[in-house]
Amino acid sequence: MAKKEIEPKIVLERTYIIPLRREWLKVPEYKRANKAVKAIREFLVRHMKVYDRDLRKIRVDILLNNEIRFRGMRKPPTKIKVKAVKYDNGIVRAELAEIPQIIKYKIEREKKKKAEAEKKEEKKPEEKKEELEKKVGEEKKEEEKEEKPEEIKEKEEKKEAVREVGFKESKFEAKRAKHIVEGKKQPRIRRLAAQE
Repeated sequence: MAKKEIEPKIVLERTYIIPLRREWLKVPEYKRANKAVKAIREFLVRHMKVYDRDLRKIRVDILLNNEIRFRGMRKPPTKIKVKAVKYDNGIVRAELAEIPQIIKYKIEREKKKKAEAEKKEEKKPEEKKEELEKKVGEEKKEEEKEEKPEEIKEKEEKKEAVREVGFKESKFEAKRAKHIVEGKKQPRIRRLAAQE
């Protein structure tokens, strides 16, 4: 039997405003955003009771990472509000505390799209059966059409009627004659072609 993955329980949950400027001023401009992320990790290791001080146990959420790098690598924010959650397995997740409305809307829309895609995948076996049935039905209809010599005779009669009308055999005139016999609307023909 497959083991059921037990979801880790929340041990500690806190919200911090983390000062970043003092840390990212220590490095060159082009490394500032990376240093800001590292400063967040170091801050959370200190304050969320990670006893072995392992920075790899701090997981930075993608929205938080994007918020830090929003203005580029050289201009990270001076401080940021973070919601930190510690689980019983020792891992700490850092998320952006105040998510902008636009981002919330985009996340909800992506979730809906994923849910719809999953529903479509579930329905696919049924749809495949229906498609196969349709294809089989179409093949039978084509076989029936091939067996009927009446339709072939009708097409030949139309061709003969076109020849009897007595139009020129240019391709434009042939099209016009065909449409006249079949009773369809005449196609537009260029003036130059009509003068030929």
